[in-house]
Amino acid sequence: MTPATHSTLFPQVSTPGAYAATPRDADAVLEGLDPEQREVATALHGAVCVLAGAGTGKTRAITHRIAYGVRAGILQPASVLAVTFTNRAAGEMRGRLRQLGAGGVQARTFHSAALRQLQYFWPKAVGGEVPRLAERKVQLVAEAAARCRVRLDRNELRDVTGEIEWSKVTQTVPEDYPAAAAKHGREAPRDPAEIGRIYAGYEQLKRDRGVIDFEDVLLLTVGVLEERPDIADQVRRQYQHFVVDEYQDVSPLQQRLLELWLGDRQSLCVVGDASQTIYSFTGATPDHLLDFRTRHPGATVVKLIRDYRSTPQVVHLANGLLSQARGRAAEHRLELVSQRDAGPEPVYTAHADEPAEAEATARRIRELITPVGQGGAGVPPSQVAVLYRVNAQSELYEQALADAEVPYQLRGAERFFERPEVREAGMLLRGAARAGSADPVLSDDDIPSQVRAVLGTRGWTPEPPAGSGAVRDRWESLAALVRLAEDFARGRPGATLSDLVAELDERAAAQHAPTVEGVTLASLHAAKGLEWDAVFLVGLTEGMMPITYAKTDQQIEEERRLLYVGVTRARRHLSLSWALSRAPGGRPSRRPTRFLNGLRPGSAAPAARMPGGGGGIERGTGPSAPVRKRRTPVHCRVCGRTLTDAGEMKLMRCEDCPSELDEALYERLRDWRAEQAGLLGQPAFCVFTDKTLLAIAEAVPGTESELSGISGVGRRKLGRFGDDVLALCAGRELPRPHEGDGDVEGEGSQPGDPAENSTEK
Repeated sequence: MTPATHSTLFPQVSTPGAYAATPRDADAVLEGLDPEQREVATALHGAVCVLAGAGTGKTRAITHRIAYGVRAGILQPASVLAVTFTNRAAGEMRGRLRQLGAGGVQARTFHSAALRQLQYFWPKAVGGEVPRLAERKVQLVAEAAARCRVRLDRNELRDVTGEIEWSKVTQTVPEDYPAAAAKHGREAPRDPAEIGRIYAGYEQLKRDRGVIDFEDVLLLTVGVLEERPDIADQVRRQYQHFVVDEYQDVSPLQQRLLELWLGDRQSLCVVGDASQTIYSFTGATPDHLLDFRTRHPGATVVKLIRDYRSTPQVVHLANGLLSQARGRAAEHRLELVSQRDAGPEPVYTAHADEPAEAEATARRIRELITPVGQGGAGVPPSQVAVLYRVNAQSELYEQALADAEVPYQLRGAERFFERPEVREAGMLLRGAARAGSADPVLSDDDIPSQVRAVLGTRGWTPEPPAGSGAVRDRWESLAALVRLAEDFARGRPGATLSDLVAELDERAAAQHAPTVEGVTLASLHAAKGLEWDAVFLVGLTEGMMPITYAKTDQQIEEERRLLYVGVTRARRHLSLSWALSRAPGGRPSRRPTRFLNGLRPGSAAPAARMPGGGGGIERGTGPSAPVRKRRTPVHCRVCGRTLTDAGEMKLMRCEDCPSELDEALYERLRDWRAEQAGLLGQPAFCVFTDKTLLAIAEAVPGTESELSGISGVGRRKLGRFGDDVLALCAGRELPRPHEGDGDVEGEGSQPGDPAENSTEK
C-alpha cells in the first residue's frame, strides 16, 4: 500500500473555484505550501521545470509562485504571461491570482494570447483587419473534398479534419503530408495523397473567402514575430516572465511561439507530467518537457509527488499502472505518495454484457448519491463521474441513469453560460447591480441574499423541484449561480453585486462554468484536469482499452496513460468494470484490459508485480467468480437479427423494420402520461420516454412479467404505473384521478428521468 503522509503542516489543496481570504503580504502567500510547492513559489529567477504528478497541487504551486513574486515586488503583474490549454483552466488561474492579490497578471490559452497579439499588430505588420475566424472548419473541409471529387462520410470527414489540424500544428505543408504521416505512423483515414490534396484545397478555400482557422492564429503570429524583429522586441518588452501549464501537451508550433516570446531570456517556468501525455494524436509531445534541462542547462527542477487528491488505495493503483509502462515517458514517471486518510479499495466488476454493465453502474451510483440517513453514502451527484473511452459509449449510460432516476450531464454539451436561463439571469443581475438600492428586490446588503432574491423572480427556490428534465435543469443552473455567489462573498468580504457581475462576465468570456448538480458523463480525454469523489471507469475491455487501432508500442503506452488519467480523477471511490460480451446472450469472449493484469485481484502480472500485490475488490461474472444467469440475446421481432443498439433493443426490432404499432394505444398512453406528469409536477418524459411508450404500444403486454421485460420499465416504475399501463393495453378505461393522487407509496417526490439529455426523448 502506498503510504499516506499524515501531516497537519500542509492543508489540502483548496477545491477549484473556492474562494479564500487574500493573503496579507508576500510571506503569507507561502503559508500552507508544502516544501516542494514552496520551492516552486520562491524559485523566481532563471528557468524552472516543475514535474508535477496528478493531484499534487501544481496550479496551487504556480499561482502562489506568481503571486509571491508580485507581492514581493520581484515581478510586475503586467509583465507576466501565464499560458495553459483550456479556457476553464485559464479562468481558474485568473481567479486564484486575483484572490492572492495578483490581479493584473495575464492568464490565457496559447490561442487566446496569440489572437490578441495578432489583432493588435496586424494593422502594423500587414495592414487592414485580421481575417475573420472560420465558423465551421468541417464544412470547409467537406467542400474541399467535393472539389477533389472525394466523397467522405461523417466519420471520415471528422478524421480528415483532424489530420489537417495535426499537419498544421506540426508545421507540415500539404505536399509533405504523405511522407510526414508515414514517418509518424499516422493511421490515415484515406489515402495520404488524397488527404494531401484535400488539405491543399482547404487552404485555397480559406484564401478565397478571406478566413483563417484556429491553427492559423498560431501560424500567423509566429510568422509576424519571425519576420518583424521590431514587433517581437515590443512583445518581449511587454512580457518579461512566462509560465506554461500542462507543458507535456505543447505542440511543435506552440513551442516555436513560446521560443519567439521568450527570445534569449531564461525567465520561464514550465509545469507538466509526461505520464499524462494523452494528446499525441493532435501533435502534442512530452519531448519539450523531457528535454527542458538540455535546452536550459542551469534550470531548477522540482518534483511534486505529494498527492492531496486521492486516497492511498487509488494512488496505489495509479502507481501500479505506471510501474508496467515502457518508453521514454515511463522512465520519468513520478511515484505518488498519498496525503489522505485511507479509503475504500477500488472495485473491479465483470458483467455479462454492456447493458448489464450500464444498469449495474446506475444502481451503484444511485446508492452513492442516496442521503446517508436513507442508507446511502450521501455523495453529491456533481461529485460522481462515468468515464469511457469513446463518446459512442454514452448512450447506454444515459438510458441507464434515466431509468434509475439519476440526474446527469454530458460534458461537452451546451455550454453553461450559453444556456437561456443563465443568460437571462446575467441580464437581471446586471440590471439589479446598476439600480442598486433603487431596486426594491435588493433589500439586503448580503450578495448571496441579493442573488437569491433576483433569481427567485425567475424560478430559483431554496429546495429543488421534484423530478428532473428541463425544469430541474433550469433550477440547477440558477442554483449553481447562487453557490458561486456564496463562494464569492466568502472570499471577498465587502464586495458588491457589481463585483460579482464582473466575475460572471469574466467567467463567461473564459467559459469557466460553476459546478452543476448531476452525474458527469465524459470521455477519458474530456476528463483531463477534472476530479470527482467517485469515478466509474467503464468498458475496460481489450479493443476499447487499449483501443483497437492502437498498434505501435507508443500508441499502446498512450492508452495506458489515458487509463492512468482516468484513475487519478477519483478522490475516494473508484470502480472499474467491463462486459464479457456486447449484447445479452452473446458469447462471453471479451477480456478485461491488459493494463490491469497483476493489479486486479486474481490476475497474473505481465512482468514484475507491484510490491504487496494487487489490491481491490472483484465482483461480477469473471472466471473466478460465481456466474450469474446470463440474459438471452435480444432479437428483432421482425427479421430476427440480433440487436445491439440500445434504442433497437428497447423496441425489440431494427429501427428500419416495419412497425407493429397500435397507434390508438400509443395515443392513449401519451394522453395518460401527460395527465400523470401534470399530477406529479414533472415533465412528461419523467414518467416514460417516447421510445418506451412506443415499445409498449408495439408489444402490447398483457402481464406484469411482459411489461417488466420492456427496457425502461424498472421495478419502481412497474410498481407506480404498471396497473394503469396494463389496463390501457387491455382496452379498459381508467378512473379519473384526483389532484394529489400521483404519489404511490410515498414516492411522489422521487426524482424522475433526466431525459432532457437522453437520446430517445
